[in-house]
Amino acid sequence: MPTSDTSPLAGKHALVTGATRGIGRECALALAGAGAHVIAVGRTQGGLEALDDDIRSWNGPRPTLVPLDLTNGDGIDQLGGTIFERHKRLDILVHAGAMLGGLRPVSHIEPKLWDKVVATNLTATYRLIRSFEPLLRASDAGRAIFFTSGRAVRPKAFWGSYAATKAAMDALVRCWADEVENTGIRAVILDPNTMRTKMRAEAYPGEDPGSLTDPAEIRPMIVALAQAADPGLPVDSVKFSDWKASNVAAPLAST
Repeated sequence: MPTSDTSPLAGKHALVTGATRGIGRECALALAGAGAHVIAVGRTQGGLEALDDDIRSWNGPRPTLVPLDLTNGDGIDQLGGTIFERHKRLDILVHAGAMLGGLRPVSHIEPKLWDKVVATNLTATYRLIRSFEPLLRASDAGRAIFFTSGRAVRPKAFWGSYAATKAAMDALVRCWADEVENTGIRAVILDPNTMRTKMRAEAYPGEDPGSLTDPAEIRPMIVALAQAADPGLPVDSVKFSDWKASNVAAPLAST
């Protein structure tokens, strides 16, 4: 991780779900690199400890490691209580945890698998909002970033459970953002486009991973969104590809 003389997120508390791998892990590294205290949530203790090793190797703020399955709603509530006791607020929420649930015809989805995908991709989002809204309100400028997918607006055969739960998550976040418009909280729905992740490999096992974007490229965008003055209501999702193109074009225009 490159070091910097500035830490724009110093003193901020940031919670990241799905922090043990892929995009979530890169978000945790980015926020810690910008000086934030990261509360890393993931299912595996080993993955969390590896993240901790990486952050501490460049003397970043020591993260808080939380092994937790997002389908454990009571655990999310308990985590909210613990954050309040220790820090009194939460400045940044990044919800990157999700599951694909495989690709199959809708009529072939087993009820238990359907329930698990709904619990992970939709119900967990509701539980996070329910538990952490008071903590985000206590921040001067609470920022909540939720990762979506193009399948939410462009559904396709065999993607039923994932596309439906991501579309529902987007609708839920937009309702909530409208409810808290008169507070300091602002929500962002972020579409990372196609990146080299385990989920992408599960969906497209024959794809050349070398042709895909390294999820590490999203780091500067996450830091920028975490300190954005006022991104407005999330009427549309924010696309990584658009952000990358505009930030490449800007330096070229100034030369």
